[in-house]
Amino acid sequence: MSVAAIDIGTNSVLLLIAERRGGELVALVERATITRLGQGVDATRALAPEAVERTLACLARYGEELRSLGVERVDAVGTSAMRDAAGGEAFIARARDLLGVAPRVISGSEEAELTYAGALTGLALPARGPRIVFDVGGGSTEIIVGDAGGQVERAVSLDVGSVRLTERHVRSDPPAEAELEAVRADARAALASVPAGPLSGAPTLIGVAGTVTTLAALVRDVVPYDGARVHGARLSGAEVVAITSRLAALPLAARRQLPALDPARADVIVAGSVLIEEILAWASRAAGAPVDLIASDRGVRWGLAERLCTA
Repeated sequence: MSVAAIDIGTNSVLLLIAERRGGELVALVERATITRLGQGVDATRALAPEAVERTLACLARYGEELRSLGVERVDAVGTSAMRDAAGGEAFIARARDLLGVAPRVISGSEEAELTYAGALTGLALPARGPRIVFDVGGGSTEIIVGDAGGQVERAVSLDVGSVRLTERHVRSDPPAEAELEAVRADARAALASVPAGPLSGAPTLIGVAGTVTTLAALVRDVVPYDGARVHGARLSGAEVVAITSRLAALPLAARRQLPALDPARADVIVAGSVLIEEILAWASRAAGAPVDLIASDRGVRWGLAERLCTA
């Protein structure tokens, strides 16, 4: 049985078509399209008409692919932008016509559960110790603490993400130092509200979504992008700081020319990278020692597909 999971995020729309083989979920098709549905949502709390049209055009293509492959079960979810913005009802109605199912606007807690379940699939991780999974989206960031058995112990959704932080603070090209400090202060303030402990042992830190995987591809020189090579890549805090500094020093036009970076992500990658720096610092403080970051090429869509296969 084939299933399809669609994650309609603030910055991108992700599609996974998969099937169960020998107890393991295997991807048949993966798609990622940056549509920036959350354009301007932080300021207006409404979906911009042009962002809606870009996203619906993407969903039309995805819907055609689902029908051509005869996918048996489909679920689609919307996250931060659709939670925060007015105008979602009309968008959902049009999306239903394209996909055959109406996208569900999920809560931050459900997003965290799906992220945790999806992020850990296919990774070789320590048999013991706590796991911290974080998902830097365009509009929000989820941080989930769980155990080695896959149980979520606590989760929080923060109102910061790569698009939101860029729209709030970045005006210069390349970003001015004061703008970067404003992004950093905003990220730190959000993370200060997250209870870090108690942790029963040294945590394993896993990051998902496009900002994390892009940084891993840049650091490890994965060109063209290959999710199989990025999935499980380990980055030190020093490597994250170095690539963030490199990106922040480049003007937008130069960032768009980097072969491991999707040009459509180039305008928000700096703010997202600063946020990841701060998450690493937060996790290291919680652990009492520096921690590395393990990149996961999976997330909400994989957790959703697992549910569809077992429903």
